[in-house]
Amino acid sequence: MSHLLETFSLRGVTLRNRIGVSPMCQYSAEDGCATDWHLTHLGARAAGGAGLVIVEATAVEARGRITPQDLGLWKDEQIEPLARIVRFLHSQGAVAGIQLAHAGRKASTSRPWDGGGPLSAVQGAWQTVGASPIPFTEGFPIPTELDAAEIQQVIAAFQSAAQRALAAGFDWIELHGAHGYLIHSFYSPLSNLRTDPYGGSLQNRARLAIETTRAVRQVMPDRIPLTMRLSCTDWVEDGWNVEDSVSLAHLLKGAGIDLLDCSSGGNVPRAQVPVGAGYQVPFADKIRRDAHLPTAAVGMITQPMQADQIIRNGQADLVLLGREMLRDAAWAIHAAHALHKPEAACVPPQYQRAY
Repeated sequence: MSHLLETFSLRGVTLRNRIGVSPMCQYSAEDGCATDWHLTHLGARAAGGAGLVIVEATAVEARGRITPQDLGLWKDEQIEPLARIVRFLHSQGAVAGIQLAHAGRKASTSRPWDGGGPLSAVQGAWQTVGASPIPFTEGFPIPTELDAAEIQQVIAAFQSAAQRALAAGFDWIELHGAHGYLIHSFYSPLSNLRTDPYGGSLQNRARLAIETTRAVRQVMPDRIPLTMRLSCTDWVEDGWNVEDSVSLAHLLKGAGIDLLDCSSGGNVPRAQVPVGAGYQVPFADKIRRDAHLPTAAVGMITQPMQADQIIRNGQADLVLLGREMLRDAAWAIHAAHALHKPEAACVPPQYQRAY
């Protein structure tokens, strides 16, 4: 059986363990450029032993930012600040990943600690876009429905951002197709009422995800994995569900996706989400088994034994930790000791006297 501290290979990339840092927005960029905060935040988790460190949702165009302080890769000036981070992650033995994103109708908001609501004109609000002219919730602006030509422009923006990510040295690219952002808003029937080739049937609603995958895969070296984060259910009756996700997984696999990062929700505020320990793991398990595609499990995974059991039971190939990594940058090192495998702890020499 595989276990948490075993290596994992995907295409030409090998992780030193099955532990990854989930992409988590820091809302601390300057004109889309990474800062010292990002270097310190991400670098600490690499030094803390994680096998994979995924940089937060990084906008492929300026209007695709969640907030004005989001990271971006829509222009060349944003490459080097990220390359600096990649170099440090590599120096600590971690694989460097990045999540490319477009916030769609959930863009143009303030940071969570500034209220998190839609920006006003005085605050620099911009026009949001979406699959259909349906606001995320009351008080949010009505997004402009993208037409066919504009959809192609967004796909091209993803492709160009991927090329910049490769220029920065990233080993792993993830497309953000979850949490109500643009790609999710297309495949969910709750937010897509289109009657053109991008609406209607599941295959039509999934067209943006598929075409974006193909466009990005086209410019990537064979050795670099391409993954996608999905919301495997909307948690709403008549919304997107896990069976739909299995169907989409088959399509994405054919388009070039190597692994699915299995999350959920985020597309409508009225969803009743049964949050609890490992509550999203069954999605990773089902997609892995039914679509025969590697998966990453996320969501309320906090304890080493819990994470190890997910891998040993074959429910997922990786575990990605978010909040727990914020609480403990050295979680992976501590997990090795908790699982009685201290020899698998990737401790930097500067810290070895502490262990």
